[in-house]
Amino acid sequence: QLQLVESGGGLVQPGGSLRLSCAASGFTLDYYAIGWFRQAPGKEREGVSCISISDGNTYYPDSVKGRFTISRDNAKNTVYLQLNSLKPEDTAVYYCGGGLMFRPCVPKHFGSWGQGTQVTVSS
Repeated sequence: QLQLVESGGGLVQPGGSLRLSCAASGFTLDYYAIGWFRQAPGKEREGVSCISISDGNTYYPDSVKGRFTISRDNAKNTVYLQLNSLKPEDTAVYYCGGGLMFRPCVPKHFGSWGQGTQVTVSS
């Protein structure tokens, strides 16, 4: 069974950067898609980036395009999310999930959720 563990969150000032990690165990990621999602208090979980592990195709919504970058290290069975130019509205718990396809990058098509990592953007 695929198990995912997120790490790398923290408190950062507006304009700052963080790198989140999603480490997989139980299965190799080769035939999966991995998505990063976030959920702010009182809001629904939303997709912020998804990647096809086999060919590296990626998806970003307009809200993060140009600021977030998803990447994978197949040898380490790990997917990363680089967060740059962070804004207060990026504050949320960030989760990674596994799926069969990287699009649509929506929560209902992903599972095996990790416990999440908190990202707080504040001065």
